[in-house]
Amino acid sequence: MIIAIIILLATIIIALLVYNMSIHKKINTFKNIESQITSLNVLQDFMNTISEVTSAEEKLRKINDILIEKYNIKYSTIVVYNGAEYEIKASNVAEKHWSTLSSLQYEPIFQDSIETGTPKYITVNKEGEKLPYQKMEFGRAKSALFFPIYSDNVYLGYWIIEGGTPHEFDNIDTTILEVVKNNIVSVLKTLENQSIVEKIIRDDEYSELKTSEYLYTEGKKIIDKFDISTVCLFKIVNLVKINEKISRKTGDATIRQVCRTIKNELADEYIFVRYMGPKFAIVFSGIDEKAVTEYMQTLKEKVENLQVPVAQDYKGEEKFVSPKLNIVLAKYYKGTPLVGVTKKLEEYLDSTNDYESNINYL
Repeated sequence: MIIAIIILLATIIIALLVYNMSIHKKINTFKNIESQITSLNVLQDFMNTISEVTSAEEKLRKINDILIEKYNIKYSTIVVYNGAEYEIKASNVAEKHWSTLSSLQYEPIFQDSIETGTPKYITVNKEGEKLPYQKMEFGRAKSALFFPIYSDNVYLGYWIIEGGTPHEFDNIDTTILEVVKNNIVSVLKTLENQSIVEKIIRDDEYSELKTSEYLYTEGKKIIDKFDISTVCLFKIVNLVKINEKISRKTGDATIRQVCRTIKNELADEYIFVRYMGPKFAIVFSGIDEKAVTEYMQTLKEKVENLQVPVAQDYKGEEKFVSPKLNIVLAKYYKGTPLVGVTKKLEEYLDSTNDYESNINYL
């Protein structure tokens, strides 16, 4: 009888163990599915950020904020190496610690990670300890994951996330973090290209306007505050003739007078640049094409009624010249490539003859 009871109890215990293992497996499966859903949501947030935010530096800060919020990471810092120095581009750590965080390349514990391009995980085992790179900050971080950032074998800097408890990242999903790192790489490459473009922005001597590079950088930040805008490209169609038949100085004076007249009529949120040669671009931020068409018709008449005195280097009989404009408009949607719209308008203007002086909408 006792043996039968023991066997029964043993069977019950084994059954409970099997049941508990089954429940534990289901819980882990559920956690894994939940983690995957979270990861997908985070990736979607990243994609939205990359498409919606204009500035590359803003993108880095937004990606950093999303990561901190969605994964409950205490600290996250992105550090960029520009070839001369290390600069923190995004961080939620107090600035008093930035000198330490921007000098991690000198720490022996991370040097091998940078050389090999592999992540490095470090943690303390108990509360009284501190991480090797910490100088005077015993209580701030107890765990850290360090990611060197490379693009096509070119070292760009590093990304470090930190936790407030020992062994905090023991079970973190490094796969999604690698995806995050790749997003950071993409944005850093954009930042590098954008920085190059921003450095070549200049003021045009004759029109007294910014050059076209401004349109795609600082100007686009203003434009993308609105969902829909209207892009206008216009050409002074008789500028070449003025340069050749009258004089180059008269052509320069014509450009200056046209641009001053138009600029005085534009609101601050409208972007006006010298696009190239006799072509100029205006972006009417947040304004639909119908209103712009009516406005440009009035402005065209005003410009074409100008009488620009010929320069002193001209020896002929003409006393004045009047500019003629050919204008084309198109709609621009926030987040889409602006250069695609301007290129389409430019191709249209280049396809027309020098006698056409209209307002068209593509």
